[in-house]
This record gives sequence, structure tokens and C-alpha cells, in this order.
Amino acid sequence: MPHIQLPEGMPGILGPMAFSPETSKPLNELAEVLLRGPNTLTPGERETIATYVSSENDCFFCQTIHGAVAAHHLGNNEGLVKSIKKDFEAAPVSDKLKALLAIAGKVQKGGKNVTGHDIARARKHGATDKEIHDTVLIASAFCMYNRYVDGLATLAPDDPEIYRRNGKRLAEQGYIESTADQLQKQYV
Repeated sequence: MPHIQLPEGMPGILGPMAFSPETSKPLNELAEVLLRGPNTLTPGERETIATYVSSENDCFFCQTIHGAVAAHHLGNNEGLVKSIKKDFEAAPVSDKLKALLAIAGKVQKGGKNVTGHDIARARKHGATDKEIHDTVLIASAFCMYNRYVDGLATLAPDDPEIYRRNGKRLAEQGYIESTADQLQKQYV
């Protein structure tokens, strides 16, 4: 049960966003830019970073919905997303993404944990300064989103099909929605 009175039937971040629309607009805009805006990292790679950080933060809703978005971008490969959450170093992804996930994991624990060695590893595998910057920002933002969702004890459905359906919608349409009513209709 949520810690505050949130709109009924709106899971995860959707309840708090409907509760506080003045803050939901910039939060959604940030997610749109970070995860879907022009970038040399693919949307699938950026969603994977968000998923991994959310998994490390043990935020069920965020790791599951962003994992579904990532899987959609990665050819509906849910197994790949699961393997990344379990052990990204052993997962069949590029060395560059592994290096960026290592940075994201350090940011999740605390920004000062990122070392020059971590950055050198990412650069060695072809990461640009913009990709390193965006990885740190995605990891930081998802620590905030995860704490927002879990700090209010929001609802998280158990049905994987809900996440698949909405992951597909987010992958194709993005994070900027016009009304809370439209969001609620998507999750029921």
C-alpha cells in the first residue's frame, strides 16, 4: 500500500506522476531525452543501463518496465536483459557496453566510486565522452526515479504481460504522455 494517497490503479511511477503533474512533466522530459533522444548509444543500450541500475537498486517496477523496453529494442530478447542484470560481464554484449555498465554500477553505489580506470576502460572500448557523460546521467537519474517509486511504496503489478505491453508502447511512443488518464488506461 502506498505511503500517501495516490490515484487508484496506477502502478510504479505513474501514481506519483498523476499525484504531482507539475513534477511529472520535467521527469518525463528527462527520461525522453536520456533514453530516446539523439545519441550514439542505441535506445536499447540506454534502456539497458536504466534497467541495470534499477536492478541494482532493487526497484522491481523500474527494472521490469525498463527491462521490457530494453528487450523490445533488442529484438524482444528478454533472456539477454535477464543475463545483463545477473552478470553483465558474462552477458553477450559489447565490451563498450560492459564498460559503461561498470560505470553505471559504480554511480549507483555513489558517484565517487567511479575511477579513472573505469573511464579508461570505457574509452579503450570506444566510448566517447558524451557516452560516458550520458551513462553517468542515466545512472544518476535512475537512482532518483527508483527512490521516488520505492520511497512512496508504489504498486507494482506481478503480471509480466503488463510490462511487455507497456514496454512496447514506451519503446515505440516514448515517455511524454498527454494525460494521466491515458497512462492509467495503458496499465489496466
